[in-house]
Amino acid sequence: MKSLRTVFLAALALPLVLAAKPLRIGFAQTGAESAWRTANSESMKSEATKRGIELKFSDAQGKQENQIRAVRSFITQGVDAIVIAPIVETGWDPVLREAKRAKIPVILTDRNIATADESLFACFIGSDFYEEGRMAADWLAKHTGGKGSIVELQGTPGSAPANERRKAFADALKNYPDLKIIDSQSGNFERSGGKQVMEAFLKKHGKAIQIVYAHNDDMALGAAQAIEEAGLKPGKDIVIVSIDAICEAVKAVADGRLNCTVECNPLFGPKVYDTVAKILAGESVPKKAFNKDELFDATNAATALPTRQY
Repeated sequence: MKSLRTVFLAALALPLVLAAKPLRIGFAQTGAESAWRTANSESMKSEATKRGIELKFSDAQGKQENQIRAVRSFITQGVDAIVIAPIVETGWDPVLREAKRAKIPVILTDRNIATADESLFACFIGSDFYEEGRMAADWLAKHTGGKGSIVELQGTPGSAPANERRKAFADALKNYPDLKIIDSQSGNFERSGGKQVMEAFLKKHGKAIQIVYAHNDDMALGAAQAIEEAGLKPGKDIVIVSIDAICEAVKAVADGRLNCTVECNPLFGPKVYDTVAKILAGESVPKKAFNKDELFDATNAATALPTRQY
């Protein structure tokens, strides 16, 4: 039989054992559709490793049903918190109610959702997609003198960045009646999609195209390839303005293949885990938190390249 002293010491040690138990966090990622997304995933993974967090990572491969299935799996496993980068804005309420009933806080990252009940998630951490679209439009207006025919490469239909970047750009163009969008189509945030759509635009509109507005860099770089294969020079014959500021795009701006890219910082890991820790400690956190984004063009792209982390 154990002595009272042994039992007492074991009881004292139990809280220490429990305290040492690593946090278990489920992360439902959209997929790996772009270099931006790869950097975003790596930030979440590497920061989790650094902090001793057990990260349960799920790649939805661009399908919302896969994300919802992953979230339900996280709930069943009893994780401490769930992080979601929602592929689209709608259709989340049922599974978020399940998480709420299980008392598991949900943090939205990168993309927000559309819901009438904002108590279903703890907070949103991301970038201001509307501001990014506005910055792109304002830069373009100054660069072109407020004139030109634009084709637009949209992101994933129904996604927050595609919706907000499109709306902001269109809103800003109301101030510049001689800047007109002559065609707009989704390239699904993918380089191959951007190239394919741009090829179709060139066949349809030819030399009428003066400007490309891409909702992300991968589509912009795909469009640049299509423009080159058509015997034209991207950045010169056709102005290209984009969003994300991945390293490859900033270099393309420095080289003159792209003209401008607005930053959308993907390195959310530290901020997300700091926020999770506060929530689990019972502290209040802002409902929305935005990263500060910069703009890169010929004036600063080359200088910025050595310090880019993604």
